[in-house]
Amino acid sequence: MKRALTLLSTVALAGCSMAPKDVRPEAPVPPSWPAGDSYLRESEATLPALSWREVFRDARLQTLIEQALANNRDLRVAAANIAAARAQYEIQRGAQLPQVDASLGITERRGNVGNVGNGVGTGTGNTGNTGNVGGGLRTNYSTQVGITGFELDLFGRLASLTRAQQDSYFATEAGARATRLTLVGDIATAWLTYASDASLLAVAQQTAKSAEDSVRLTRARLEGGVAPRTDLRQAEQTLATAQNDVARQTTALAQDVNALRLLAGSEIDPALLPASIEQAAPTIAAVPAGLDSSILLRRPDVVQAEYQLRAANAQIGAARAALFPRISLTTVLGFASTALSSLFDGDAFTWQAGGTGTYSIFRGGAGRANVRLSEAQQQAQVANYERAIQTAFRDVANALAVRGTIDAQVRATQLQADAAADTFRLSEARYRGGIDTFLQSLVSQRSLYAAQQQLVTVQLTAATNRVNLYRALGGDSQLEVTREGPKPADAGGTAPNPGG
Repeated sequence: MKRALTLLSTVALAGCSMAPKDVRPEAPVPPSWPAGDSYLRESEATLPALSWREVFRDARLQTLIEQALANNRDLRVAAANIAAARAQYEIQRGAQLPQVDASLGITERRGNVGNVGNGVGTGTGNTGNTGNVGGGLRTNYSTQVGITGFELDLFGRLASLTRAQQDSYFATEAGARATRLTLVGDIATAWLTYASDASLLAVAQQTAKSAEDSVRLTRARLEGGVAPRTDLRQAEQTLATAQNDVARQTTALAQDVNALRLLAGSEIDPALLPASIEQAAPTIAAVPAGLDSSILLRRPDVVQAEYQLRAANAQIGAARAALFPRISLTTVLGFASTALSSLFDGDAFTWQAGGTGTYSIFRGGAGRANVRLSEAQQQAQVANYERAIQTAFRDVANALAVRGTIDAQVRATQLQADAAADTFRLSEARYRGGIDTFLQSLVSQRSLYAAQQQLVTVQLTAATNRVNLYRALGGDSQLEVTREGPKPADAGGTAPNPGG
């Protein structure tokens, strides 16, 4: 009965933990998004999990994203980091379990076997040395199975270290999910940038063709004595500007393809590239309304910061437990015999069991300083967690600020471009009819060129804003890392279970 009570007491002590209770800090952001003239008014309903397929609806872009998720080298590095973090967790978890070792030994010895005495003794004393008997070769066989240095985790030191490593592993997984989220956003942005540069190239080519017509007409009028040489030179300036832009945009398109190729991790099919920003922009869907700021708790960088906070919390428990004694057990079972045939006989059985306890009497205050160090590191992780939430809130709020006004900018810029095109058409007709000067036609042509470029830029801004909002929310369920166990959603909850 006493042994049973002792065993139960030991098991109960081994389950204790000196780590502080996990409590997630309150989110240091307002409970809802900003509202005002530059913001869309959003409902307070919880946003469901997003899928990048819901936001990026063009089949060509989806193909590029799938290609990148399969081949991107940054993702391969992230996957290797996950595997390394999991292995480190399993190594630390193994320290909580007994280590069982087996050995088999054969030894040979040549020399004197013993003394039998060489004289007559009296009483019970030494009978005297009679000389050496039998010197020769002796062979010993042995086999052992033992548990060496198994630490009883009475104060939860090993359990806290295991939990810290587990949370570090989960933080690495969250970091990999953040890498995937960033990759999807980068692919979409690069795809839209290519579309924008394709549109700018088309505008430059159209302007260059129009400028060539103006140069031919002005040269003919100069040769006929109708137009001055200054008109020809001004027309040539517009042509040279457009030709320079054609060359620059051609280079930009090649660089856009190179960027997409790097992100995708392999060659890309030219058929997957968009023809213009007018074609590509409408395929980027707006994130549905109903955003609540608690959605930020699903962002991968916020999840990563929370796991890092939990790991730091567990390190405090390990540092506190290190102040108490450590008890280790040793058990060895085996057989030893001088003959292999009798190695496993009952008389050859041997066993040994023991225990050791260690306690640091004086370390110059290093143990308590280690506790204070862990507590300070935990406080730093609290600040990092709060900063991650604040950064996420700022990113979403900035994206919403642009979203609230960008449609009006697109409409206004489109009206400006339409008016500039009509003005140029009328001015050119009046110039050809001899009513207006060439300067009036030239000014209207330059205004049209600038308005068309501005329209492409605003259309790109509107499309990339939807990409930025998707990335800022960070709630894509298709980018989750599959594993068993819940995510860190409830304050004070237990640590998630590791995967199989």
